[in-house]
Amino acid sequence: MDYVLGYVTVRLEILLTGFLGPAADRIIGGSVTWADVATVACYLAFAAAVSAVVNYFLKRRSRSVPASGETANLRHPVLTAIRKPAHVLIWVYGGYFAATPVLLKLRREQGLLEIREVLNYLFDLGAFLAFFWFLFRATYALEARLAEWAAGTSGKINHLLVPLVGASLRMIVLLVGINLVLPIVSLPARYADAIGKLTSMVFIAAAAILLIRAVGIFQQVVFTRFDITAADNLQARKVYTQLHVICRVIYVIIVLFAVSAILMLFEHVRQVGTSLLASAGIVGIIAGFAAQKTLSNLLAGFQIALAQPVRHDDVVVVEGEWGRIEEITLTYVVVRIWDERRLVLPLSYFIEKPFQNWTRVSAELLGSVFVWVDYALPVEEARKALKAIIEASHLWDKRFWNLQVTDANDKTMQLRILATAADSSKSFDLRCEIREKFITYIQRSHPQGLPRLRAEMLRPSLGESAGSHARSSQPEIYV
Repeated sequence: MDYVLGYVTVRLEILLTGFLGPAADRIIGGSVTWADVATVACYLAFAAAVSAVVNYFLKRRSRSVPASGETANLRHPVLTAIRKPAHVLIWVYGGYFAATPVLLKLRREQGLLEIREVLNYLFDLGAFLAFFWFLFRATYALEARLAEWAAGTSGKINHLLVPLVGASLRMIVLLVGINLVLPIVSLPARYADAIGKLTSMVFIAAAAILLIRAVGIFQQVVFTRFDITAADNLQARKVYTQLHVICRVIYVIIVLFAVSAILMLFEHVRQVGTSLLASAGIVGIIAGFAAQKTLSNLLAGFQIALAQPVRHDDVVVVEGEWGRIEEITLTYVVVRIWDERRLVLPLSYFIEKPFQNWTRVSAELLGSVFVWVDYALPVEEARKALKAIIEASHLWDKRFWNLQVTDANDKTMQLRILATAADSSKSFDLRCEIREKFITYIQRSHPQGLPRLRAEMLRPSLGESAGSHARSSQPEIYV
């Protein structure tokens, strides 16, 4: 190719010399003449013309793509992906051709071979980078095409897998490009070991990232089969809690293996690892004492994932606070309290200490309301009024309700109202509604049924002294 390019350059200089006349052989600097400058300008102009033609062709082909069809949907992203790398490749060739007239003026003793070798190296590297840049951009085009295909399907799994496929393809292109570019670069031997380790580190990190993304997408795929926002979400919460904790553990394992694999690439680290294995018993005892709490929390995480004493979105009463399980990590649990505060507890708390779980088996609850009333309140009429109040409420789940006199003392009697609801939030609102409306009913219909304090006073008769009380006198009761 160098011979052909040199021949074309010579013929072009002869042509330009005839066109420019005597001025063509005038020296500008060193041995470079105006004919050489004109030849360089011709090569650059030719590269600009080719770049413009390619740009026009690609734009025209992109505009001529029909509105529908699989070929059309794939052609447009591919043409978009190839545009910039094609321009880079054209200018790489144009720069190489433009340097030829100057190279022909050099002699061997002036470093011709060294300069030509450098230019060949830069030319090969530029062409290689332009090609792999196109492949890298093509992965985005393919991902866009797959996204369009997934949009036309009914399954949610396809939408989740498309980003993983695109990321995997880009990782493959990157790793293949790094492995192929190293022979082209031809670095000195003293850098070969460092570059090889760097390449291995990139490969390990890329594999770890892909594995983490694959686990995350698997988690989302499973979550799409369960609706945790549904009213009866017991099974969804079981799966969510198990998978959430297990995936967190898998993430930690992947990162640990990746970091270990990277460290083992270095000889000094391997020697330290061999020394540690020799004293693994002592190190294990020391690490066990130092990380006792951490290990207990990690084991508690496995217990929670398998036995599930608590699950995500469970309603619990912990440390006297009512709230919902908002987040379960490998070391702690976050409880969202009813007033938007957050209570953070270690995982071991839910294994070692008692707590209330209101949604362990079902979210349905039986709520109770206590009302103190006077003995004058007719209980049967109050029961009928209460029936109308409860049955008219949309918070009652129509399973059960009841009104009973559960206690009595010298002044009042205690009424206990029971009513069922679908979950704890509705149960709380239902209890408040029953309490308000039942008290309003007593105030309007039986005001004498409200708690009262009674006192008995005896008035003396007319024939007795003011200081004595007649046994036959009639008592008067004041309330």
